Amino acid sequence: MKLNEIEITDFNAPELDIYARCNEAQLLHYFEPNPGIFIAESPKVIERALNAGYVPISFLAEKRLVSADGGETRQLLEKYPDVPVFTAEYNVLTKLTGFALTRGMLCAMKRNVLPSVEDICKHANRIAILEDVVNPTNVGAIIRSAAALGMDAVLLTHGCADPLYRRASRVSMGTVFQIPWTILPKNSWPDASMDTLKALGFKTAAMALKTDSVSIDDPVLTSHEKLAIVLGTEGEGLKDATIAACDYTVLIPMFHGVDSLNVAAASAVAFWQLGRRK
Repeated sequence: MKLNEIEITDFNAPELDIYARCNEAQLLHYFEPNPGIFIAESPKVIERALNAGYVPISFLAEKRLVSADGGETRQLLEKYPDVPVFTAEYNVLTKLTGFALTRGMLCAMKRNVLPSVEDICKHANRIAILEDVVNPTNVGAIIRSAAALGMDAVLLTHGCADPLYRRASRVSMGTVFQIPWTILPKNSWPDASMDTLKALGFKTAAMALKTDSVSIDDPVLTSHEKLAIVLGTEGEGLKDATIAACDYTVLIPMFHGVDSLNVAAASAVAFWQLGRRK
């Protein structure tokens, strides 16, 4: 099958701006006021995004992977023969993008309109809420754990790294396209969003290192039909106002003098234990 392959001869071609000269924030606002663009990396992540209904704008791929014997990359591209595929040798692509490509392939995609909190939570029983988690690697890892360990949806405050940032989606192994998520309305957290969750029937559990906490294995937590697990920013954890607004403060017991876990590690423990229901 013939592809719409375009060999890169001019680094300054405007079609390549989204790969070479736009940062994540510029891509996010690319079509403002409409949703912008994001870059997905590696065939697996790209395929999961495409399967979730995201629309490709163009591909950027190592030339040898676009050839007839290019394996999974070629197979994926053949599903979209009309979409431009910009190609070059690996060293050229590395120079163009400024860093090495994971498995030699990028795809620029249009963002979808984010669903409302009500839409993704109305049929959910277990959700994760991230408060100001700023590291894209942590966001991606948490979403991967949420998808794997029984969460039905993920909500993020405006202070969080975007799940569609390239590093976040890569670390998530594409699970950002498999589990429903959305960003809470601006300035709604915690008060208005807590009211929304309460109206939807959720109890809220703040993961925090506080002495007046319940242990993560307390059976009262798994007795609730609907539970929202709230995780805070790296280092400082949840804000005092958030903890005060939650129904429970939950502690993961520590041993050997360890004072805390990284938020991504703590999320996996919390999702595994609290994702269960009696």
